[in-house]
Amino acid sequence: MPVTHIKNNFKAPECDGDILAVNDLHFSYPDGHSALHGVSLKLCEGDKVALVGPNGAGKSTLMLHLNGILGGKGEVEIAGMRLNRDNLPAIRAQVGLVFQNPDDQLFSPTVFEDVAFGPLHMGLPEDEVRARVEAALDAVRMTSYRDRLSHHLSVGEKKRIAIATVLSMNPSLLVLDEPSAGLDPRARRTLINLLRDLPITMLVSTHDMKLVEELFPRTIVMDEGKVVADGLTMDILKDEALLNAHGLEKP
Repeated sequence: MPVTHIKNNFKAPECDGDILAVNDLHFSYPDGHSALHGVSLKLCEGDKVALVGPNGAGKSTLMLHLNGILGGKGEVEIAGMRLNRDNLPAIRAQVGLVFQNPDDQLFSPTVFEDVAFGPLHMGLPEDEVRARVEAALDAVRMTSYRDRLSHHLSVGEKKRIAIATVLSMNPSLLVLDEPSAGLDPRARRTLINLLRDLPITMLVSTHDMKLVEELFPRTIVMDEGKVVADGLTMDILKDEALLNAHGLEKP
């Protein structure tokens, strides 16, 4: 049964110099399933924004548009650059996409090689690559793991290394899909503290509403391929009618 969308009475903050601007984005999969219906949103520099909604809302589809893995009708701009085929490599360097399953992006023998992969393929000199790897590992508090075997790490450790693999590219925007999924309480708390401390613009898709409440000042709600609310997290979490209508639970 279709969801009855509630009028969006929430106002997202205005900003100059957008890091992300999505305008009237539409997308259908080859089987004809229409996944996005006119999605528009903006992120300001330094924003940390939660993206929530039920399964099938279009969250992951939207995220895959932000670095050109998928391409629909509409406009996507990253740090003032409109995404197109000509600037796709530059866009992908600006958007650090971290998948839900860290094994999807950890494939080198050691942690160092995984984190160095992106900078090496940018053609950077060896000294710069090493500096970026060290800085990225330091940012996720995993410096001592540089020579460890990636596939021997715990899920929580792998997630932190996966974040480091994109931080080594010096992105303008960090995009994470369900970062707390599968973590035990200690690993989840470590991740929360890490995300809080990272000085980078961030869009995080999650079903973890306690994480949303604790970490993200702003929340975007999606359902049936549309943005149905976008505003201060504290206001959205107070609106039980909105949460109930879109399959969300108050934390």
